[in-house]
Amino acid sequence: MNLRDKLRGLLVRLYARRVEGHLDHAQVPKHIGVIMDGNRRWAKAAGSTTVHGHRAGAEKIEEFLGWCSETDVEVVTLWLLSTDNFDRPQDELGPLLGIIEDVVRTLAADGRWRVHHVGTPDLLPSGMQTALKEAEEATAHVDGIVVNVAIGYGGRQEIADAVRSMILDAADKGTSMPDLAEAVDVDMIGRHLYTGDQPDPDLVIRTSGEQRLSGFMLWQTAHSEYYFCEVFWPAFRKVDFLRALRDYAARHRRYGG
Repeated sequence: MNLRDKLRGLLVRLYARRVEGHLDHAQVPKHIGVIMDGNRRWAKAAGSTTVHGHRAGAEKIEEFLGWCSETDVEVVTLWLLSTDNFDRPQDELGPLLGIIEDVVRTLAADGRWRVHHVGTPDLLPSGMQTALKEAEEATAHVDGIVVNVAIGYGGRQEIADAVRSMILDAADKGTSMPDLAEAVDVDMIGRHLYTGDQPDPDLVIRTSGEQRLSGFMLWQTAHSEYYFCEVFWPAFRKVDFLRALRDYAARHRRYGG
């Protein structure tokens, strides 16, 4: 590392401390959703492989969760694999699934996070399903940040699964379809989502400069604030995270009022 890079790093750290020092913890979002985008473009810019980009993105996760634990965040939803990602070439998808499975096992072994899967298990390989089940069971007692790992997740699929769950639940209770139709409201549907017992995201962060949700938590983000960051996910820094929190704290959330 040359002198210029060292000075730049020092200035960034000093700036991060300044931003953190002015951060109002009372205004910190309780639930943050993260669309971790840009692994492949980061790798390409670095002259490396796609697999290396995915590994670098995976390594960023625990660092990010550490920042969240310092700022009183209670729930984090990490979008690790979408339903659309299954269309990727097998030579990329296979290693990516292995990397994500390692992430799940690492989060569970850490001891600080309560891991919860959001997504459709049936889409996933049996090894991944086992890893998710074991992670949830091993961390069920943990009194720390709830980490939703969105794997095999799609927003439209979640709503479809919620409606299916609602109908099956009504059938188990002997409720007729006309009675169910009369009883359906937004709260009932919300209870059958993957995150039915959790607060909706206050803030959604997307890296890499893309400014769209791509189907991320379509139902839950109706009143969320969004923060789009130009940096690729593997290069996401604490100062970028703090800027997102500062930006969120400066907004006035009206909830349609």
